[in-house]
Amino acid sequence: RGARGPPRGAEMAEWTASVAALSISLFIIAGFLEVGGGWLVWQAVREGKPWYWAAVGCWMLVVYGFIPTLQPIDDFGRLYAVYGGFFIVLSYVWGYALDGFKPDVGDYVGGSIALAGVMLALLWPRDGGGLEPDADSNFV
Repeated sequence: RGARGPPRGAEMAEWTASVAALSISLFIIAGFLEVGGGWLVWQAVREGKPWYWAAVGCWMLVVYGFIPTLQPIDDFGRLYAVYGGFFIVLSYVWGYALDGFKPDVGDYVGGSIALAGVMLALLWPRDGGGLEPDADSNFV
């Protein structure tokens, strides 16, 4: 399963409040790096901002790519699927805060459903918990 991942069938850790808080925090950090980096590139290319906006945006996108490797979640597919819900909501937040975007009811309902759905997928009780072994001691 790679340098950090356990072999299939290894004893897995269970979710604790501290591991869940860490995981959610990492999703939020990744989201702000990805949305912010993409927004800076957009601003440079589409809105005529200085070239260094794109350079900073590209740097943010590279850093974003490493954040998921810090997650205690064992499965790449589930990790990125859950991140998708955070990305949706954080895109709305970024657009509202920095780009003049005005969400409507459909945005609020859709974002809420997406976030509720991915939290269900993230925290659903599974055999072994779906976390790397010793997640509490390795990540907190």
